Amino acid sequence: MDQNAIRSVVESVVSQLNLQQGRTAAPAAPTSIPAAPQSAPAAHKDEDCACAKKPGIGGKHGVFTCVCQAADAAQDAFLKLKELGVDGRKRVVDIVKTLAVANAEQWGTFEFEETKIGRLEHKIEKLKIIENVPGVEWLSPDAMSGDHGITLEEYAPFGVIGAILPVTHSVPTLSGNVINIVAAGNAVLFNPHPGGAKSAALAVRAYNQAIERELGIDNLICTIESPTIESFNEICANKHIALMAITGGPAVVKAAMQSGKRSVCAGPGNPVVVVDETANLDKAAPNIIAGAAFDNNLLCIGEKSVFVVESVFEAFMQAMERAGALRLNATQIDTLSQVAFNIEAGGGGCNKPVLNRDLIGADASVLAGHAGVTGFVNTELVFGETTSDHPYVQKEQMMPFLPIVRVPDFRTGVALAKDAEHGYRHSAVIHSNNVDHMTYMAREMDTTIFVKNGSSVNGLGLGGEGYLSYSIATTTGEGITTPKTFTRSRRCVMVENLRIV
Repeated sequence: MDQNAIRSVVESVVSQLNLQQGRTAAPAAPTSIPAAPQSAPAAHKDEDCACAKKPGIGGKHGVFTCVCQAADAAQDAFLKLKELGVDGRKRVVDIVKTLAVANAEQWGTFEFEETKIGRLEHKIEKLKIIENVPGVEWLSPDAMSGDHGITLEEYAPFGVIGAILPVTHSVPTLSGNVINIVAAGNAVLFNPHPGGAKSAALAVRAYNQAIERELGIDNLICTIESPTIESFNEICANKHIALMAITGGPAVVKAAMQSGKRSVCAGPGNPVVVVDETANLDKAAPNIIAGAAFDNNLLCIGEKSVFVVESVFEAFMQAMERAGALRLNATQIDTLSQVAFNIEAGGGGCNKPVLNRDLIGADASVLAGHAGVTGFVNTELVFGETTSDHPYVQKEQMMPFLPIVRVPDFRTGVALAKDAEHGYRHSAVIHSNNVDHMTYMAREMDTTIFVKNGSSVNGLGLGGEGYLSYSIATTTGEGITTPKTFTRSRRCVMVENLRIV
């Protein structure tokens, strides 16, 4: 393990966390708590867990201060769930979906007030759609029958899953993960982002209380009340944790993959859009706005930059204005960029732009004000023309400003879009009526999600066919997570018998 690399990640993380202290209106860092294991700590044993010996430190209804106690409780809950079979899992899934929808307004408001990023109505909406996450129905066994007998392959749970949450969607990601993980038969222990830890604890308590009333099991869903880098390390090292589920940025994904545990990693993305000369511009514009403006562009799948063929560039810009977005001129974009990005010294004497985290998830009106727009601004998205190398294009900026890049032709647009996506293989969108163009871009981008003539959110079963998950495992290749993601395959073979044909 490269100790210098790990130390660098930890120092970066601590710096980010320190910047968050004392802020009243700005968000915490937009990724999951980047918690790199330092020189990997030894797993706690029950007999040498210091916190286990302190009175009054135990958890109730899933909220713990001590990792080893939380993991022990989750393991016990897993064994109890196992006795209840698939029906017990289904009842838990139903409880989570029912409570998420019923409490959407209350929990969405709580999370909005805690994190201070995004849009309140979209925080609420993200909880209402939790019912679209697949459950136990996803785990149908596979059977094979032939001259030599029959074989049955089924999907078994791992046990206790360790999971990391982002501040951008704390309760929605937690709820979606719970459905996937418990439907697969597992228990779960969360290390939430510090900026959304109170929201996570609120939902965990409510879910566990309802599960205990209904099934007699407490602590099936556990969370660390005050998460830290140390608690992340302890989760990674704990003997009960069989698998890590990570939703966050590059630092926390890197740390998880160096932890020694198998990890399902929903890593960074920088979704791009290409608009060619055949596109229906009056359809493309509102679709792009819907994805880029949702929750002030905090969605990992949300459109982050658009590459438009020159022959329809100005017509597209006008379509965006008709659809309600506010266009900024070059001077205004430069003014905004000076506030949105700080310039820091990089390696080899080169400077690099770094996101101003105070503007992540801020309203479009706030960005317009920083750009020098005066008067009342009533829009969910601001946009304007930039070059392809602009920081707003190259960074996963999570602000409701959308850079539009003029390109001479379709293939150049795809090449520049591919460069801006940085090989994350996360999400991409095309607006075109040319099937050859759709096919070419899909093959070139090689992204987990590829949407044709729709909004990015359509790629998660919202207005498009499919299913929902807030964890899209691009880094490790599992794709949009389902209950099957959190299982291991087991095969049972009967030789020369039971085939009845």
